[in-house]
Parts: sequence; C-alpha cells; structure tokens
Amino acid sequence: MMALPEPLADAPRRATPPLIEQASAEQAGWRGRVARAFSRAAPQYAERASAQRAMAASLLARLPERAGAVLDLGCGPGETAAGLKARYGADCRVIGLDLAPGMLDEARRTHGDPVRWLCGDAAALPLSEASLDLVVSNLAIQWCPDLASVLAEVRRVLRPGGRALINTLAPGTLAEVNHAWSHPERPAALLAFRDAGEHRRAARAAGFRRVDCREVAARFHYPDLAAVMASIKGVGAQVARPGARLTRADLAQAARRFEALREPEGLPVTYRLLTLELST
Repeated sequence: MMALPEPLADAPRRATPPLIEQASAEQAGWRGRVARAFSRAAPQYAERASAQRAMAASLLARLPERAGAVLDLGCGPGETAAGLKARYGADCRVIGLDLAPGMLDEARRTHGDPVRWLCGDAAALPLSEASLDLVVSNLAIQWCPDLASVLAEVRRVLRPGGRALINTLAPGTLAEVNHAWSHPERPAALLAFRDAGEHRRAARAAGFRRVDCREVAARFHYPDLAAVMASIKGVGAQVARPGARLTRADLAQAARRFEALREPEGLPVTYRLLTLELST
C-alpha cells in the first residue's frame, strides 16, 4: 500500500506538489486497473463468488432492525444491495456504489432500479454529509490504497447514531495461493492486507464513537488449481504486475506446490476475515 511522504517543515513549498501529483497519478492508475479488472469479471461474478457470498452472510446477520437510508459500498453486481432493499422495504433509500462501471451495468441488468446505482470512489463518496443511517461493505475496502480517507468518508456520510458494518481482509489471506505462486526471486503479487490494529486506529481517527473489530479465519476448498484461480480471478480479485507473464513451468510448479497442501475436502484457500462494527 502506498502512503504520501510527509514534507519537511523547512522544505520549500514548491517541493511538495510534484510528490502529491505523483502519488495521485499512481493512485489513479491503481483505481483504473481495479475498475477494469472488476468490470471484466462482472458477468461471471455471481457464479464464482461463493466464498464472498458466505462471508457476506456473517456480516448481514449483524444488520440493525431498521434503516431509512443505506449504502452498499463496493456493491459489485448488486446482490447485497438488492437484499438490503428487500429487507428494509420501499420506504428505505438504498444506494449501491462501485468503482467498476461493468459491475454497475450488471447490477442494473439483474436488479433494476429500486436501488440507486452510483459509480464512485470510496475515498471520495458522491454523497451528502450525514445522509445515511447505515453503510454496509463486503470485501471492498482492501482494494482502497487510502484506508484513512475511506473511513473518514464513511463517517462523514453517516448521521448521528449511524452504523457501518464492514468486512475486509487481514494479513494471512490467500496464504496457500501465496505459497504456491511465490519464487525466491519473484514473490506472488498479492495485496498488502492491513491488520486489525491499523483498521482500529483509522476508525478512531475518523471519529467513530464505537469501534469493534473481530478477526476469524474463513476456509474454503476447491477441487484443483484451476478452480482456485477461477474463484479469485472470476470475481476480479487481481491486479497483475505490468508486464507480468506466466510460463507453463510456472503453472506446473504452482500446481505441484498447491497439491502438497491438499486436504480431504480439496485444495484449501484461507481468508483472514476482519469484521468492523462502527458507530457514530
């Protein structure tokens, strides 16, 4: 994950803008790659998102009884947002927001217009201050380089007494994938997942009154390496290194290393699931 360098107190004022511009350009490039990857994955997302759906169920079990205005942050193809609309009824305003236009196209096609679909960045929400009762987000904010800005935005749009329920991922996620694909000279290109402490600090800095963060291991099994990779790539969860190319030898070695981890249920894939419950 990238952080802006802090300017020295006595540094010339003109030295700061190029650093900020470079960081902004890098973040914009990252957002573009994420949006394209998830847009490409949109048509088959629902079919391949069994792990994501299972993790969402644990989050949705914590929903409040009533809500008048709800945001599904990183809504993907809209299944959760549509479920929130059905749960809270016609009087509840539900917004599904995603960075990937392709995901929103799929959401509109599948679920129609009872939900308001918005294309936007979690770190700069196109929503009014104190306009929501509830923000729900399942496995989205780990893709955001600036966690502090995301949680500050979530806090900004929540009304007094509002809640945020967020699932994200911690270090140790996809450990088996990392083992299979890593080489001494070329580690696997996985996200740098942030730990529970970093999420707690960011939530408190954002101004949340109550911060609860719990971590559990969620494990899933697949018949072979192709199914493992389809479960990841099929939901857009990849941002390849520029110029990265895999050879047949790379694939064969990864398959051998993953097979060494096989359990009776199949090839294991572990997600370290962080669930945040935040209150204003």
